[in-house]
Amino acid sequence: MSEVATVEINDALFCQAHLKEVCAACSYDGREENDGFYGFDTMDRDGIEAPTSSQTKDGEWQCKKHGSTTCNQCYGWKKQITRLRAAAKKAGRK
Repeated sequence: MSEVATVEINDALFCQAHLKEVCAACSYDGREENDGFYGFDTMDRDGIEAPTSSQTKDGEWQCKKHGSTTCNQCYGWKKQITRLRAAAKKAGRK
């Protein structure tokens, strides 16, 4: 099996081709790495997706909506992961 190309956007990992944390097309699942980075135990939760983003001339990712590389509205991964974890617990997933 080949290595999936990934990108880091504001401290979270995504598949490079689709900017998804969980991507069936790429056979990629970055939930364990991202959960661990934010201090969570891994659990079966839905994956986060990066909003429409582009790279700056310096190679950093920025959200297209606000033009920021550290946009807390678009790249608030910890908050998004926390919500997805709560939804997964409510749905009975572990």
